[in-house]
Amino acid sequence: MKLSDFDFDLPDTLIATRPVTPRSSARLLVADGDTLHDGSVQDLLSWLRPGDRLVLNDTKVIPARLSGLRHRDSAQGPVQAKIEVTLLEPRANGCWSALLKPLKKIKVGEDVIFSDTLSATLDGVEDGQGILRFNLTGEDFDAALAEAGAMPLPPYIAAKRPADAQDKTDYQTVWAKNAGAVAAPTASLHFDAPLLAGLADKGVTFTHVTLHVGAGTFLPVKVEDVTTHKMHAEWGHVSAEAAAEIAATKAAGGRVIPVGTTALRLIESAGRSGQIEPWEGETDIFIYPGFTFHVADALMTNFHLPKSTLLMLVSALMGQDRMRRVYDHAVRDGYRFFSYGDASLLIPETA
Repeated sequence: MKLSDFDFDLPDTLIATRPVTPRSSARLLVADGDTLHDGSVQDLLSWLRPGDRLVLNDTKVIPARLSGLRHRDSAQGPVQAKIEVTLLEPRANGCWSALLKPLKKIKVGEDVIFSDTLSATLDGVEDGQGILRFNLTGEDFDAALAEAGAMPLPPYIAAKRPADAQDKTDYQTVWAKNAGAVAAPTASLHFDAPLLAGLADKGVTFTHVTLHVGAGTFLPVKVEDVTTHKMHAEWGHVSAEAAAEIAATKAAGGRVIPVGTTALRLIESAGRSGQIEPWEGETDIFIYPGFTFHVADALMTNFHLPKSTLLMLVSALMGQDRMRRVYDHAVRDGYRFFSYGDASLLIPETA
């Protein structure tokens, strides 16, 4: 498989920079085997059956993007300059790994002031990332970050506009619970309380799992032989209760349908033995055509970047030729792409 096998032309006008409202009014392209159906997310009430189980990623996006002033004393007097920071993942003792711009100009030991209450010191540099030691920890850090930080919008949105107060609502699922993600599980952004209630009334059940989505989800694939690509690792957790619920649904003949590629990657990480089991740790599972699925029977997901690992994942589920037809139809019919865009429901023939 070559990287070029997963390329397609995408007009810039189809990249969504704001979601539609209400959330469930977004468009939904259903690929039921080889048949395509145009509709809206509300149509999940028709497509899902009693006994189906949706698997939902309950990670919570933190306002991980910070603007600050780096400060150090020199023989010529105090030195101050602007710096942009994107938090990646927590370390021990109140430290975080982070992307810093400009990284080359900041020196180990320099302080960075983000607000009257939040600051950090650069403890070191590892693999092109800064290690920042913050002045606060625990709930004090969370409160200060909520005040000073902005939502870490994907690069293709951030290039067009800055994050604002509306994104703190829009770029968060209605069931977000466990803080730690620096990117949203975006297929889940289409759900609102009325839709969830309607699905529950129909007999659809829900299982919550946690995968903290990292900034690496936006990293491009740089190798032509896609099988040699190394995935970024992300922390996830499937509880014993969640594994039992999923196993019971499969035993009863219901369909297990993850909402989003993050939920799918997590439950397949927990199901490599052939059946779902409780699981916790870091997963760098890479799903591309030829992958054997043990847990997921279908998938709800947004429309993905050309040449991305996420496009490879949906091609593994549905087949490359079928996904080319899905994306050709989506582009031709004006579906909105990426994090704030429209959704697809992908149902293989076996489901």
